[in-house]
Formats: sequence, structure tokens, C-alpha cells
Amino acid sequence: MAHDTFKIGDLTALIGDNDSHKEHRAGYNGIWSLKHKSSKRNLFVPGITGLNLEHIFSGVHEDESNEVFFEPRKASMVFKKTSDSTAELYQPPTPTHHLESWTRFELHAPHYIDMTFRCRATQHTFDNDYIGLFWASYINAPADKSLYFRGGLESHKDSWSQYCTQSHNDESTLRHRDDHYALTFDAIQRDTLYRHYSPMRFDQHFYYGNFDEHLWLLMFKPPDKGHIRFSHSPSGGGQNKKFQTTNPAWDFQFIIPDYDVMVDYSFSARAVFRKKCSREEILKEVLNWNKI
Repeated sequence: MAHDTFKIGDLTALIGDNDSHKEHRAGYNGIWSLKHKSSKRNLFVPGITGLNLEHIFSGVHEDESNEVFFEPRKASMVFKKTSDSTAELYQPPTPTHHLESWTRFELHAPHYIDMTFRCRATQHTFDNDYIGLFWASYINAPADKSLYFRGGLESHKDSWSQYCTQSHNDESTLRHRDDHYALTFDAIQRDTLYRHYSPMRFDQHFYYGNFDEHLWLLMFKPPDKGHIRFSHSPSGGGQNKKFQTTNPAWDFQFIIPDYDVMVDYSFSARAVFRKKCSREEILKEVLNWNKI
């Protein structure tokens, strides 16, 4: 099996690897589909996915081909259902970057999906001395394409701010207030979301977006080594003919500076897909997650 369905609490999630199945397109690993019991709509664009491991980047190889640019989507990946609530995606060392990784999804009632990611460089292929990883979530034509977070410009610390880029690759990456690590790239590199920075900064490691009468909240525990970054595109998921609009991408990155070979690096996150609530309730969700 390259995929399976998990029903826990209010959520029904279809989780799978890079295989295709019926209308689901090959190369879109992660959560293939996510529905709340109070809605018939898939949060993610049908046929593609959410929390999709999309890019491994080093600032060196990205221009070589789409096989390299989308290496995690193209390389072999194995799905394993480990319990009625848990799945793991294992990717052996990839052809170009030789990065090995494990992604674990675990559902909890009523509306939580915990994600843990672990990776290991098996060779010295990241020539600029950092490992870059990028996840994409393609949202199914929300009326509000924005992300909301705590932070903003220097004068707006610990405020609520709205993040909605004007076009693809426009100020498309949001960094933490204390993240000053500068990525380096070879002279000729294709344009990407992770190369363009917003002047705003986030102060807490979470964001949320509105989807009909529900919200998608994504929270991170700061990794022991590395940086979590947020990314946004108003049209990363393509055109939506049914709703006559575009599908935004609500994305994130994991940047690992000064990596070592055969050393594990990891982070943990919690996704919440629930009915809309107050911002006070959102902050309670974040506080409770940080206590775990």
C-alpha cells in the first residue's frame, strides 16, 4: 500500500507517498486529502496534497533539472501504516543530495495531526554548508488566501499580522525575528519562494489561515539546530476553475546550517484543522502544544 485512510475524531485524512492513485497525481507525498466532519470540502487541492516534502536545496543543483529541483517528489519513498492513527514516510538517500529522511504523522482527537521529521545527510553534497528543505500545502480555493501570525515589522513585535503576497515569489519567505542566517546560491539559479524575504518577522512559531468555516493552524517547536521559516504564494496551487480563483500555497522550510554527515536533524509540528475560533483560543492551542 502506498497510502491509507485514517479517521480520528473530527478528521478524515488520506496519507500517502509519491505514488499516484485514481485522481491523485504522482509526486505529491504527505496528506493527500483532509476533511473535517462538518464540511464536505477537502482542505487541500484535490489530486495534490498538503505537508508535501517538495524540495531539497543547497543553492547548487536546483537548475540542473526538475528531477533535482523536485527531488523529494521524484525519488523513491515508502509508506507504512504503523497503527490506526499513525503513518510513516521513509525516503532512502536521494539520488542527488543523498539525504535520507523519515516523516511521521499521528492523528489525535478531536482535530490534531502531529508531524515529526528527521533527516540525515549521508554524503558531503551540500556545497554551501547548509541543508534546505521545503514543504508545500496547496489550499483548495479559500476565500481568504492570507496567513496570520504573531509578529510584523520591527515596530510591531508580538502583534497580530496578516501575510498575503501579491504574486508568486514576491517577498515569499517569512523568518523568525532571531533568524539571521543568510542562504548562498550559485550565480545561475531558478527563482523560488525560498529566495525572497518579507520585511516582516514572526515572533512565535505558528501561523493560521481561514478555510470556509474552519481554520488551519500549523505550530512548530523550534528545532535544536536549524531554523523554521514560513512561505506563502497566492497561486502556488494553480488556477481553480470551479471557484474562479487561485489556490494559495501555505508553506514552510527547515534550514540546517553547518550540517554534518551521518548526524540526525529533526523538528516537530502540530497541525490543527478545526472550526473557527477566537484568537484567544488559538493562543491556548499554541500554549497547550508547547507544554507537550
